Amino acid sequence: MYLLFLLLFAYVLLLDFAPPPPEGPHGPEVLLYLWVFSLLCEELRQGCFAGHQPLPQRICAYLNDSWNQLDLTALFQGVPRLMPAPLGSSRMSSWTYESGRTVLCLDFMVFTLRLIHIFAVNKNLGPKLIIVGKMMKDVFLFLFFLGVWLVAYGVTTEGLLHPHDQRLPWIFRRVFYRPYLQIFGQIPQEEMDGEGLCGDRSKDCASTYANWLVLVLLVVFLLVANILLLNLLIAMFSYTFSKVQGNSDIYWRSQRYNLILEYLSRPALAPPFILLSHLYTLLRPRTRCSHSQHFCEMGSCSHGRQCRRRTTW
Repeated sequence: MYLLFLLLFAYVLLLDFAPPPPEGPHGPEVLLYLWVFSLLCEELRQGCFAGHQPLPQRICAYLNDSWNQLDLTALFQGVPRLMPAPLGSSRMSSWTYESGRTVLCLDFMVFTLRLIHIFAVNKNLGPKLIIVGKMMKDVFLFLFFLGVWLVAYGVTTEGLLHPHDQRLPWIFRRVFYRPYLQIFGQIPQEEMDGEGLCGDRSKDCASTYANWLVLVLLVVFLLVANILLLNLLIAMFSYTFSKVQGNSDIYWRSQRYNLILEYLSRPALAPPFILLSHLYTLLRPRTRCSHSQHFCEMGSCSHGRQCRRRTTW
């Protein structure tokens, strides 16, 4: 069902994203909004009504899961775009229509990345998700060191090559974007040698007073960024991979157990039909089954068929 949701989302974005009312939205887009609303209801049920702990503990446990954080990011990006125009919508009003489309395109990317979670049940791919998650932390540490060198080199070279240019957009572009591209080999040699073409104003020309110093700084910057920091990142990746791979079976069993618990606690119907299950849960009378299920979740599996099914899985 989730694949059908992604196909419907892609169809609406690419082929059937109609203009604001009264021309749109069309039927597939309305179905998409209903589907997103059913997903939001399910996330609210998991965060606020699943389990027997106090409400603050349930919310904290729900938010500690990175996949739940990804779900909330996707849902709270898309839901505000579907509200009526007086509430600040970016979809239902003409003057924010394009920005709403942009946000929904980013929302589709987040929903698609959520599909990776299903790989946790696979014995080979499940531990790889743990490895990727830990490697992302290594990347952030690498980006901190790289950012320090990038700002130091970018500001210095900008001050040497363009001392009289006061256009902020161009300054930020040359300070951050140009050094980042130089790491991948895109080096503006003509500008550094002072042979580039000048515009109508003298501030468009690169200064040749200290261009030799810029070349020296470029060599030092590429030496540190491409050799030292990049090999440091590879070493961190290798250590993370070997540490997780050595305990891959334990990580996989833990992931699989948590995934089974999550789907056992969900209603039987899949979104968007899950709204019927939520409606039935709200309307049905409370019985003693919830009490026996509480003992089952706490570890006493002496009662209830659900406990035996969980142990079998």
